[in-house]
Amino acid sequence: MSVIISARAAETSPTLSAWISSTGLACQVVPVKGPERRRIARLLHVSEAQHANAADILIEFRDGPPEYVWPANGQPARIGFGFADMAFGHAMLTELVRPPHRPASGEPESGRFLQMCARVAASDATILVLGETGTGKEGVARFVHAVSPRAGNAFVPVNCAALPDTMLEAILFGHQKGAFTGAAASGEGLFRSAEGGTLMLDEVAELPLDLQAKLLRALQEREVLPVGATRAIPVDVRVIAAANRDLAGEVAAGRFRADLYWRLNVLPLSLKPLRERRLDIRAITAALLLRHAPRTAPFAWPTAAALSLLMGHDWPGNVRELENILQRALLLRDGERLEAGDLAIAPVQPAEDMLYAQIIPSAAPRRLADVGRSSEAQAIRAALEASGGHRGRAAEQLGISERTLRYRLAEFRAAA
Repeated sequence: MSVIISARAAETSPTLSAWISSTGLACQVVPVKGPERRRIARLLHVSEAQHANAADILIEFRDGPPEYVWPANGQPARIGFGFADMAFGHAMLTELVRPPHRPASGEPESGRFLQMCARVAASDATILVLGETGTGKEGVARFVHAVSPRAGNAFVPVNCAALPDTMLEAILFGHQKGAFTGAAASGEGLFRSAEGGTLMLDEVAELPLDLQAKLLRALQEREVLPVGATRAIPVDVRVIAAANRDLAGEVAAGRFRADLYWRLNVLPLSLKPLRERRLDIRAITAALLLRHAPRTAPFAWPTAAALSLLMGHDWPGNVRELENILQRALLLRDGERLEAGDLAIAPVQPAEDMLYAQIIPSAAPRRLADVGRSSEAQAIRAALEASGGHRGRAAEQLGISERTLRYRLAEFRAAA
């Protein structure tokens, strides 16, 4: 699908089509003769309002404060800005016409990455998405599903780290009635609930080794064996696995099966952290403000200073951290625009984890039985301090999962 820009709008802003094209979206500049019945947003000049329908966006390039007016009562959205706000204005326009299933992007490299995702989506091969926590791995998985031949069927995401170990097999593969205590009825499991569609296994590195072997068989044979059953059931599912840790390193450490790793690593997709995608920050900021800004108040357009602060931050929490900052700023801002002072960006030091680091004992143990626990505590303390309190990075340094680190921290807090 191409983004349609009227010849008049393209003439008044010669860089607009090039900007949108750099994100990987195709552009088509056409003369506008009247309203169209298709509900595909077109970018029209404000002088072409008589030709617009409710899905279009009217653009005015002018001096003065920037403005975005939400569509309402059958009237199209309106946006106006001058040269000083053109960078964010172009990012806003790109987000307004971006297909909803496509992740926000502003970096040309990110646009090429999404084009590659669209190409691999055409096959049924298993995909492995790698990236830090909060980089948007599920968004990439949803995009792959949406542009694949399976788009008409279910997309089922599951976070393997959030499931109880004792129930993982039944949750994934299903179970027979009476297979275990409390199984009053049969359950189909997530593989079968995604029949014909896509199953996303997030944090796949958290699966126990014995379940990894069963997952490998499900992928190879395209069938699952429910708990308590004696006959396997065929499944037609495309699997997208995701991890925030280096799976090759997990294989070397003996925590992940090598055969499963190679089965998952057919089409690897690596997401860079947000600090390495500076132009994406502007696009994602526009998308998040459009999502969270109240429609009952003037749109909170960020100032150049605010954008500079956002694009200069390291974002150890990636997109989740950016979303939290913007939501808080929208609630607490003083003026109509988002100022740099509204963003409350400070050096990263997560309060909870730094509190845990402080209560981890630092004194030498007095009893021999405490030596092992104290050594573990000191290793965790050092990792947390080295990572600025970032649990994901600390866990990676320690060679454990983030979930295991959370358990250890909770134990130290209880002991204190």
